[in-house]
Amino acid sequence: FIYLFNSNITLGKNGVPVAENFRLEQSTIADTVQVGQVRVKTLYLSVDPYMRCRMNEDTGSDYLRPWQLSEVADGGGIGVVEESQHHNLAKGDFVTSFTWPWQTAAILDGDSLQKLEPQLVNGRLSYFLGAAGITGLTALLGIREKGHVAAGANQTMVVSGAAGACGSLAGQIGRLEGCSRVVGIAGTDEKCSILVQEMGFDAAINYKKGDVAKQLRELCPGGVDVYFDNVGGDISDTVISQMNQNSHIILCGQISQYNKDVPYPPPLPPDIEKIQKERNITRERFLVLNYMDKQEASVLQLCQWIQEGKLKVRETVVEGLANIGAAFQSMMNGGNIGKQIVSISK
Repeated sequence: FIYLFNSNITLGKNGVPVAENFRLEQSTIADTVQVGQVRVKTLYLSVDPYMRCRMNEDTGSDYLRPWQLSEVADGGGIGVVEESQHHNLAKGDFVTSFTWPWQTAAILDGDSLQKLEPQLVNGRLSYFLGAAGITGLTALLGIREKGHVAAGANQTMVVSGAAGACGSLAGQIGRLEGCSRVVGIAGTDEKCSILVQEMGFDAAINYKKGDVAKQLRELCPGGVDVYFDNVGGDISDTVISQMNQNSHIILCGQISQYNKDVPYPPPLPPDIEKIQKERNITRERFLVLNYMDKQEASVLQLCQWIQEGKLKVRETVVEGLANIGAAFQSMMNGGNIGKQIVSISK
């Protein structure tokens, strides 16, 4: 017997996800592994903001399939092969997939899996779900493709959701790519302290304290050249109002808007849209899956930075499949620092 984590989703577009939207069930998997398949034991699962979109019948995206009621949910996952009938995978191999079922064990199509090399991340396999996975790729390629960062150009970058999985990497990568000043926006004093003391941000703003616009003016006296936007809403409006002529918004996420029935990307308020147009600020939807031809080289770059200690990685780890719903709820409410990971079995 294995455990299946089944989605039981009744939200609607304006609902707030809670742990009770999911239920845990027990079932069996087949005894026989067919040709081309592998049996895997799940080690790590990822919960991410985009999953909120999968809780609607219409995800708002042509590349995201909605989770179905009373079917097994899925997402980024890592496991180890226990039995293989696939020509390129052997027992003991570590593998990953973007559509890993929320199960403790599974039989999967071997062609759907990517083999991992633990030494690239100093043995920290879960990093392949974050800093050396889609999250890291989103930060790196977002900055390279949409940020127009140039070494020596004296650019200031602001990152919202800066203590989250993507934001905490984006600020560091912005610095590595050439930004002269990096300022983060986060929701607690602890997060702000970690950004500055551990991750090399020049400064961080707790948006729940004080006047964010005033603090931004003080911390970015030359204005903002690059904005890595993870949150949208009022915070983003405040940042955009202080952006320079011909500056750039990297539209990564809009977590403050995901529980609302609005299009993606959400339209800006008229006064902010006017600023954007008058200052020729770019704001284009960024989708990392459009740049998969650059995946291999980019992952190697991320792994090199990790090995060299240039890219600091934070994870918030929850143990056990039974707690994945609570982990998802907490992540959506900002309860994580760095990547939210669920550890399934050792």
